Amino acid sequence: MQVDEESMKPVLNRLRRAQGQLAAVIAMVESGGECQDVVTQLAAVSKALDRAGFKIVASGMRQCLSDDSGTPPMTQEELEKLFLTLA
Repeated sequence: MQVDEESMKPVLNRLRRAQGQLAAVIAMVESGGECQDVVTQLAAVSKALDRAGFKIVASGMRQCLSDDSGTPPMTQEELEKLFLTLA
């Protein structure tokens, strides 16, 4: 699936933020951080990744349904499976 660069900028920013949060979680675990703080940051990473995934799917929906690249468009079942993967 090809999505224009302008649509992907917010996704890439969100993924980079999640990457930084994950690095912080790893450092917290390695240094014996407080359990509540680790879980809170881990939940933030998870939410950021989920939102990035939903943004990718939403941005690419038109391409998924009518791709001009010669590949057949995704079926409703394939789209449902894609969404459920993120759920």
